[in-house]
Amino acid sequence: MSHLLRKPQVNELSQGVKLVHEVKKSNSELNYVEFKVIDLAPGSRYEEALNKQECCIVAVTGKITVSDHEQTFENIGTRESVFEKKPTDSVYVSNDRAFDIIAVTQARVALCYSPSEKQLPTKLIKAEDNGIENRGQFSNKRTVHNILPDSDSSANSLLVVEVYTESGNWSSYPPHKHDQDNLPEESFLEETYYHELNPVQGFVFQRVYTDDRSIDETMTVENGNVVIVPAGYHPVGVPDGYTSYYLNVMAGPTRKWKFHNDPDHEWILER
Repeated sequence: MSHLLRKPQVNELSQGVKLVHEVKKSNSELNYVEFKVIDLAPGSRYEEALNKQECCIVAVTGKITVSDHEQTFENIGTRESVFEKKPTDSVYVSNDRAFDIIAVTQARVALCYSPSEKQLPTKLIKAEDNGIENRGQFSNKRTVHNILPDSDSSANSLLVVEVYTESGNWSSYPPHKHDQDNLPEESFLEETYYHELNPVQGFVFQRVYTDDRSIDETMTVENGNVVIVPAGYHPVGVPDGYTSYYLNVMAGPTRKWKFHNDPDHEWILER
């Protein structure tokens, strides 16, 4: 199995709280992005103290209450399945704060982290505040829910988006990368992809490759898997009959998403 592909490894953290994924510096090639997925039974509580990291708490499914011990956001979360295709609620918490999450219903929560030194206000990112974009044409169509885009100054480093790609389409395509700290032409952003599929027995293909092919991995990605993108191009192909969802987390030295298309495939944009 590719070292960039992570399958769920469920561990019980406490009563009613299960850790599904944990990507961190010590078990990956990433320096700017860390990522967790937790499942919470109704009434269970998860607590964490942040040091020099910021965190975006995404209510992937179910309803939760989130508190930073100064503000409390009750009963947030909008969907039982990501394939309801409506935006969800999230909470941004800055460095040197603590937070807790209480599950109102059965819930899956994504915790998205990046380094942070400057403390910013805790913020509820309401579902209705997510910008919705339709990108691409022909067989490259996808819908994007912008949770923390680079146009939003609520975070120091984090960028967080959700993407839906329909049956028989490609996304992150033509292949693009953002692995050079060379603004204004390109920014350096590491990335993780958390995938879900509908129906759940489906799969997608994701390739991660660099110009020099020092990274060149093509992965069969199943429901609930995570793909790590330390560098390189990273297209996703969705087979006929299935719909793809993924949650992207990006971070790097500058909070700017500026990508570079693979010149071998950029021609398709000119059709």
